[in-house]
Order: sequence, then structure tokens, then C-alpha cells
Amino acid sequence: MHMAIRSGLTGFLIALIAANALGQARQRDAAKEAAIVDQLRKIAPAAVKDFEAGTVALDSDDFAGAAVSYQKVVDKAPEFDPGLRRLGLSLAYSVRVREGRQSLEKALKINRSPENLISLARMLAYPAEDVVGSKEDKEQALALTREANSKAADDDPSYPVLLAQLSLELDRPNEFRDAALRLARQHPDLMQTHYFNAILAATDEKWGQAEDEIAKAEGLGLPHELAQSFLGSGVRSRASMWRYAYYSLYLTIAWALGLVLLFISGRVLSRLTLRSVETDDPNDPEVNRHQSLRRIYRRLISVAGLYYYVSVPFVIFLVLAVAGSVTYGFIESGHIPVKFLLILVIGALVTSYKMVHTLFIRPEQEDPGRPLKPEEAPGVWSLAREVAGRVGTRPVDEIRITPGADLAVYERGSFKDRAGDKGHRILILGVATLNGFSQNAFRAVLAHEYGHLSHRDTAGGDVALRVTSNMQEFAMAMIQAGQAVWWNIAFHFLRIYHFIFRRLSHGATRLQEVLADRIAVLNYGAKAFEEGLRLVIRRSIEFEDIAYWEFADAKKSRRPLQNLYELDSRNLSIIEDKFKEAITRPTTQDDTHPGPLDRFRYAARIVSSKLEPAPGMVWDLFSDRESLTKEMSDSINRSLRAEL
Repeated sequence: MHMAIRSGLTGFLIALIAANALGQARQRDAAKEAAIVDQLRKIAPAAVKDFEAGTVALDSDDFAGAAVSYQKVVDKAPEFDPGLRRLGLSLAYSVRVREGRQSLEKALKINRSPENLISLARMLAYPAEDVVGSKEDKEQALALTREANSKAADDDPSYPVLLAQLSLELDRPNEFRDAALRLARQHPDLMQTHYFNAILAATDEKWGQAEDEIAKAEGLGLPHELAQSFLGSGVRSRASMWRYAYYSLYLTIAWALGLVLLFISGRVLSRLTLRSVETDDPNDPEVNRHQSLRRIYRRLISVAGLYYYVSVPFVIFLVLAVAGSVTYGFIESGHIPVKFLLILVIGALVTSYKMVHTLFIRPEQEDPGRPLKPEEAPGVWSLAREVAGRVGTRPVDEIRITPGADLAVYERGSFKDRAGDKGHRILILGVATLNGFSQNAFRAVLAHEYGHLSHRDTAGGDVALRVTSNMQEFAMAMIQAGQAVWWNIAFHFLRIYHFIFRRLSHGATRLQEVLADRIAVLNYGAKAFEEGLRLVIRRSIEFEDIAYWEFADAKKSRRPLQNLYELDSRNLSIIEDKFKEAITRPTTQDDTHPGPLDRFRYAARIVSSKLEPAPGMVWDLFSDRESLTKEMSDSINRSLRAEL
């Protein structure tokens, strides 16, 4: 226990010991008392009445009257040690300390009984009210109390109580502990037991236990002011601090278990999805397990997204707690590395600020490319409406062309509009994918994109998008602030949470892709779907190669870019190797799309409706291919030069 707490105890305990001594006197053992009277009757029968009168006076706090009666007993029976003992106590309580001590010492010389030992010990240590014996007197009192404890045959608690008090005051921690524990074993319902155990708990820095013990002592009769003084000496504040620390620890453990549960749920759901895809008959209209899994995935991702925001205060607390604990540890050790602590504290504050700040950054959403007017590609618009009708969903409201190899759909509008299938549907069509794209294969790929719309894959996901954006913003802020370091807890949280969230969201996306593939194959056949997917993958690889070499040549020759969409690839063998690698890659937990071969295998099991292949190429659906490709090529040229 800290000295600030211990120094405030002595005054409390003096009053406690005095109260204990008088309390024990008032609660005399009738059998013992009868034995003492019988002993006196044999020695001096005429002194019995005086002895009984003295006892009545002593128990009534009439110490002067008790001293007069006991003196008569001693005069008649000078070797009767109980008479000498009670005379000594009466004199001491009458503030005739020296005479009282002499009488007690004489009684002890006649008989070193536990009662004589403890009485002299108590008088030496606490000779009168508000009077404390010297250290030498207390040392002698402690020795006498030890002997009394060893000789006491009964279960009188006054012996261990005085031993506990004296050993505490004389800084005998082992003796104090033994006495307090003995009281706890033998007298669990005694007020002094809980009081001393409160001190023992405080000594061991078990502040919560100390607070509980002192409350029990007060409930058993300890004066309220003494209990409050004990608590106010630092016990209550430390108990509260540790109590909140434990609450924080429990909450942190629960939070960490939540992360583990999210991870396990993601793994289980991923395995269920894979098993369902592999074993369910895609042609059975009664099979709706995939739809159920998709709904579960969406809800789980929403929960995981919200959990990120729940996690923010926990992470901030841990960051600040670690910085504070390390700082406190160095201060306690006496060695303060100022530079290190400055870096640690500033890092914790910067991390906390950045984490909160990024929560209020809304992701900027900018539509890619530009709108494709109906007059620019009337055939594309017509085909888009035709495919939507066959799939059984609403056609896209807008087609936007981009210079790259993009091919996707998304929706604009409020959450309510999108949830009610009233969002503004947009098809992204990358010009780089169109070379060599047959209309037959294009219909199947377009049906795949419509599958996402009909399944409402684009209707939700607001929480997921917001969380992903916040995590990216926080990661960039950490890197820029130099806080993406191994000792930063927030950095590790970001890595772990991003891993868990990525696994969940990517698992859901893979399922969405499988279900969208099914829509495409059911309506246009596995052959057309496979042709379209292979073409999209190949054109992405080819266009990257074409753009790289053309830009290198243009930069070297200091000339504008040629029309990228009219150029052929140079490194056919390298492109073929990359294409083969992309096609044959296995599906992993980090993929947003299943591996192409897995997709082809799933598609081969689906029985599609009979449909005549569409003739012609996608470029045939555009009014002015040359003008459009030149525009897109020029936009790439401007973007590249702007970056230089």
C-alpha cells in the first residue's frame, strides 16, 4: 500500500482497538467468569463481592469506581492475578497509566496467562484514550501479543485483532498478513476482520476488494467516517480506476471476439457458397439456396461495415491507453526518454485525429467516360433494350463509353430509389473491349451485367462502399503522417479489419458473379458467354500492351499518339502467356471474380434456351467508329501528358 494511504490509518485503528477492548469486556464469557470467581472464593471469600462490584463498574465505564473495588480485592488477595489485571485496566482507563502498568506487570509476573499478556500489551500500546505508546512500548506490546496468541486456547478474536494492529503499525507485513488471514478464517463475520482485510487488500493493491471489504466492515458497525476516511485516502479512486480498466478490458475483449466472429462467419459462408455452387443443380427452379446466401452475405457485410465504426472508439482508446501506459511506466521507472515519448504521444494523438477525421470524408463519385448518345450507336441501344427484355429486367437508362477495357453496370440515385428499383441504371462500355467482339458474345456478356441489375446487386452496398472509402482514406492519412509503423495499434487494426472485410465483400461478389453468369448462360448459352468472357480478358491484356508500346514510341519520337484502337499487339507470345495465366488462374479467397475456368465449368452445367446466334460484330452497331476511337485515343493522350 502506498505510504499516503497507510499514514492515515493509525488514528482510525487506535479507536478501533479501544472499542474492541471494551467490547470484549462487555461480552464476558459466563463460564470463564464463574471460574475466576470460584478461584477468588477459595483464596479470599470476603473479596468476592468487591470483585463482582468492580466488574459491574468496569463494564459500565465507571473506571474510577472499578479501581476502588478492585483495589479492595487486591488488598485481600495480593497474588490474585485477575484482580491485579482488572485493577491495572481500571487505573489505566482512569488516566492513572503508570499505576495501571505496575499492576498489570505484577499480574503478569505472577501468571503469564494469555489474558495478562494481552492486557499489558494493549495498555503499553494504547495506555489511554488518544494516547499512543512509544515505539519501544509497542515493540514490547507486539512481543507480548505474540506470546498471548500462542497460548490462547479459546477462539477469542481480540488476540489476532491486536496482533494485526501492532504488526501493521510496526511494519511487520508478514505478521499482519497472517493475523488478518487468521481473522478471515476464524471470524469471518467480525467487523475488525473486514477492516483489516480491507487494509491487506489495499496493501496488495487489490483496490476493488479493499473497497468491498471496508463496505462490509461499515455494515458490521465500523463508523461511517472511518470508512469514508479509508476510502478517501486513495482506495476509492484507485478502485474506480481499476474497475473502469476492467470494464474497458472486457469490452475490448468482446470487441476483439466480434472481429474473430466476423472472420469465422466469412469463412463459413464462403465454404457454404462454394459447396452450393459445386453441388446444387443450376437448372432446378426449386433451388433457391444461392439467393438465400446472397441475402445473408449482404446483411453480414452491412454488419461488418457498421462494426468498423463501432471499432473506431475502441482503437482510439487502445492507442491512447498504450501511449499513456508506456509514458507512465517510464515515469515510474525514473528513466524518461523524452524524444521517444514525444514521438509516441504525438503519434497517438495524430492517429486518433486522423481516424476520426476520415470518418467525415465522403467518397467522391464521378461518372467515368462520357454518355453515349443514341444517335452515335443506335444498334447498341437497341441491343441493350433487347437483352433487358429477354432477361426480364428494366433496360439501362444511360450508356457511358470509356477509353479502357471496362464493362460494368451501376446505379445512381438515393438508397430508397435504388432499393425500390427506381435508380438510374448506367452501363459502362470500354471502347478497348470492342475490337473482335461479336454481337452474339456481346449479348451474353450484356446479359451477365443485367443479371447484376435484376438481382439488385447494385441496389445496396452503401455501407460497404463508405467503409471501404474510409479505410482507404485512413490508410493514406497514416502513410502521409508517417504512422504506418509496426508499433501503431491502429495500423495493425486497419490491416486486420481490411483483410476481414475484403474476404467478406469479395466472397459476396464472387457469388454475385456466379448468379449473373447463370442469367447470361440461361438466355444466350455457355458458348456465347465463354467467347465473350475470353474476349474481354484478352482485349484487356492486348490493350495494355498496345498502349504501353505506343506511348513509349510516341514519347521517344516526340509525336502524338496514334489511334490506339487501330493498332495491333507487338508481343504476341507474351500476350498469349499472360492470357493463359489469366484464364487458368485458380479461384482464391481474395478474388472478386471466380477463376475463368471455374466459371466456364459452372456454365457448362446450365441448360440454355434455344436461340439463333446474332450475326455481325459490335462495331457494326456504331455510326462512326473512326471518330469515336480517335476521340478516346486523344483523351488517353491528354491524360498521359497531363501526368508528365
